[in-house]
Amino acid sequence: MTGRLIFTLLLALPACLSAPPASAADGDPAAGKAIFERTCENCHAAVIGVNKVGPSLWNVAGRKPATVPDFAYSDAMKANKEPWTAAALDTYLADPRGDIHGVRMFFKGLPNPADRANVIAFLQTLK
Repeated sequence: MTGRLIFTLLLALPACLSAPPASAADGDPAAGKAIFERTCENCHAAVIGVNKVGPSLWNVAGRKPATVPDFAYSDAMKANKEPWTAAALDTYLADPRGDIHGVRMFFKGLPNPADRANVIAFLQTLK
């Protein structure tokens, strides 16, 4: 192998070793529902008008944060003005307290990108 070929391969190596992050478009809503039921449903409802420890997540995809009626949001969540896009949900679900400092949600997050993509795909069905 020539030095130039080795150099080119070394430059390409990181791209080959790292898988692209999962996106909500890659998610499976049925798998996301199972994860939601196992991980999220104790604190969040997937139906309209039912608040638990956390607010209802009905129609959360695309909605502005802190807008569910009759839920007492933290000041940190009230200050969050960006809509819940798939990218915003992905960042938040990876590390809620790290993403929005001061939220009251004690959940540590979903570290697996595929799990987040599946949950987001499920949340996008809640319309």
